Amino acid sequence: MLILGLDPSLSCTGWGVIRVDGSRITHIANGQIPTDAKAPMVRRLSLLHTSIQAVIAEYAPDRAAAEEVFANKNAQSTLKLAQARGAVLTACGGAGLDVNEHAARLVKKAVVGTGGADKTQVQAMLKVLLPGAKLAGADAADALAVAIADAHLSYTPPSR
Repeated sequence: MLILGLDPSLSCTGWGVIRVDGSRITHIANGQIPTDAKAPMVRRLSLLHTSIQAVIAEYAPDRAAAEEVFANKNAQSTLKLAQARGAVLTACGGAGLDVNEHAARLVKKAVVGTGGADKTQVQAMLKVLLPGAKLAGADAADALAVAIADAHLSYTPPSR
């Protein structure tokens, strides 16, 4: 099974693809989709949408996972995040993918063991869980963490 992890953001959306075979997880690919802050909103959202469509077309994941939306103190930031998530999740929906959503604290707990882990701890654990994987950046790392958390949270051991 291939899982596409997503860390949607208007400034830079991270994505990561892992293969899950039972309890074994293997890195397939990861990347980031930065947008130009000076570009019109419609262009930025279109770029996110078409880029995720291309990732889905290239890797043919079986499902996707994304961080749940959180409310910022700044309402404008929350709105922009929601619009970016909409563009990314619409690409998944258009491809017929189910999308599981997980809270950031749950992702950190599933990957690191504590919901209060920082980005450095998450990236260190990714190096352990996905040896040899070259991370495209912090947003790609977050997306891989979401995919791994989804695999852990969905895993049911085979019955004996």
